[in-house]
Amino acid sequence: MRWEGNEQSDNVEDRRGSGGGGGGFPIGGRGIGIGTIAVALVAGWVFGINPLTVLGLLSGGGDPTAQVQQQGPAPKPPANDREAEFVGVVLRNTEQVWSQVFQQAGGSYTPTRLVLFRGYQQTACGAGESAMGPFYCPGDKKVYIDLGFFDTLSKQLGAPGEFARAYVIAHEVGHHVQDELGITGKVDQMRGRMSQAQNNALSVRVELQADCFAGIWAHHSQQSKQWLEPGDIEAAMNAAQKIGDDALQRSAGRAVVPDSFTHGTSAQRQRWFQSGYKSGQVQDCDTFSAKSL
Repeated sequence: MRWEGNEQSDNVEDRRGSGGGGGGFPIGGRGIGIGTIAVALVAGWVFGINPLTVLGLLSGGGDPTAQVQQQGPAPKPPANDREAEFVGVVLRNTEQVWSQVFQQAGGSYTPTRLVLFRGYQQTACGAGESAMGPFYCPGDKKVYIDLGFFDTLSKQLGAPGEFARAYVIAHEVGHHVQDELGITGKVDQMRGRMSQAQNNALSVRVELQADCFAGIWAHHSQQSKQWLEPGDIEAAMNAAQKIGDDALQRSAGRAVVPDSFTHGTSAQRQRWFQSGYKSGQVQDCDTFSAKSL
């Protein structure tokens, strides 16, 4: 992926030295046991729906909201930080692509902000942990990433390559696009009336749509930049394969239990990314109406 020298986003907050603030998971004023936290992390740590939402559902508290400590302006990443520069370039391109897509549909796109952190970070959705992997918080409309996740993606999950990392970022931005389109709010309204199995099935459709939106970004990004190299799309497909629910359950030595899926199978994640990549059209990412995923 030929990304060096491209414009970076101004919407990257570097809070890696701030310590994050807060402590634990203040969900609705109710204590959450370590076992419940472990379940939420396993359910949502890779490319997931916000694990804090999972915690809220497991504790019976619905969508969690936490008091966020006021924080001053975050500095920009240092100029010699290659990983942060990469994130800034990809984020800037998502801003350009989605602004164009929204404008062509007669709307306007407000970009997300992306927060770099280490360890844990207080958010409008509660205290975010590095163990969760990247996540999007609709409460403050920000994407949160501990860059150490990229090493996990490459070395532990077996999904190396810069475009695999770009796919991670584009997927999380895809959740922000869902928020911008009003999809997130509608989904949250539905969750309280559902069983756990139904909630899981709904989460799968949410996640697959974010994969499809990542494909839309890749489609328009390549058209305008021509910066993808041979093997880049394959790297994204490999990442999608490695983090499918069925693949993760097998790699953990567990039986594959479809009712427990929250993200979709490897094949489904690959299929929906490809759907967005081939067409570049938002209407081709309607996972909620699809009879077959």
